[in-house]
Amino acid sequence: MTKNYIPTINISSLVKNNFETQSAFKTIKEIEKACIKVGFFQITGHGLNLKDIKKVCDVGNKFFNLPASKKRQLSPKKWNKKNKNLYRGYFPNDVNGKEGLDIGDFKVTKRYSSKLKNQYIECLNLYRCFNKSSIKALGQYFNNIYSLSETLFKSVIKLNKMNPNKSSEAFSRLKTLSTLRFNYYPNQTKPVEISKQDGVALGCETHVDSGIFTILYQDRKGGLQVQNRKTKNWHNVPFNKKALVVNTGRALEFLSKGKFKATNHRVLWNKSKRLSVPFFFEPSYDFKMNKSFLNSRKDTSSGQIYEKFLNQSLKKFVEYQR
Repeated sequence: MTKNYIPTINISSLVKNNFETQSAFKTIKEIEKACIKVGFFQITGHGLNLKDIKKVCDVGNKFFNLPASKKRQLSPKKWNKKNKNLYRGYFPNDVNGKEGLDIGDFKVTKRYSSKLKNQYIECLNLYRCFNKSSIKALGQYFNNIYSLSETLFKSVIKLNKMNPNKSSEAFSRLKTLSTLRFNYYPNQTKPVEISKQDGVALGCETHVDSGIFTILYQDRKGGLQVQNRKTKNWHNVPFNKKALVVNTGRALEFLSKGKFKATNHRVLWNKSKRLSVPFFFEPSYDFKMNKSFLNSRKDTSSGQIYEKFLNQSLKKFVEYQR
């Protein structure tokens, strides 16, 4: 296993959404190469304050140290029959060996979600488990990581020689199914599964993600591995405190007609606690998934809506069998 299999890209030339400079073009080509060859890359110069990232991690760790009865106040109906939420919220570690907390767009209000009545647009009452300053930190992080994700998507659109603002057709705040997740791996007494390929003990099953991009912060424990599509060998994603990890998902594979493939990844089993904070950048629930979206010369008025695309994708994850 080599540590340099995962490329590191400084995206500072893109963070102001100016895609016309020579340095921006060079960066976009680096992203293209990483997406095609690996499906994973690390980004520096992303504009997110490291102190803010640490603050969000502290909020997450504090939450997972709460009593189980307290955490389940945010659980979907499957694990707390008193609650009405089905998609967002907390799931316990007896589901698949890890605990998790899924939070949607902080701009979604209870009134809006009740009026919309969409299965994925839910408003959690975070005050059940978090104080005001923690919720503010989480909300700011969601805003920042969302903007960063959109910048990366705009760079893909720019690759196809179109106006980057076309991203607004796929992503609309309040409608987006993007998710801020906390994954907490406790002291696992046994692996979630043993890899059938190489017999390695895993703390998270081998899988691909559903959306456009996933942007992840992992702690020093590491453990995330990426599979080389050609050799099928596994490579560690090294910890870099200044970097965020990005990978491509099934939705981007679909829209790019297979050019940017979703890539298998997994987490090694270890006997120490571990926290990761992925952000799943997901289109609006009513966005029409059309393979011509990245080709301005063709009609994009038809296609499967993303809500149905996501519904099919989630069926393979045991924590979403609700």
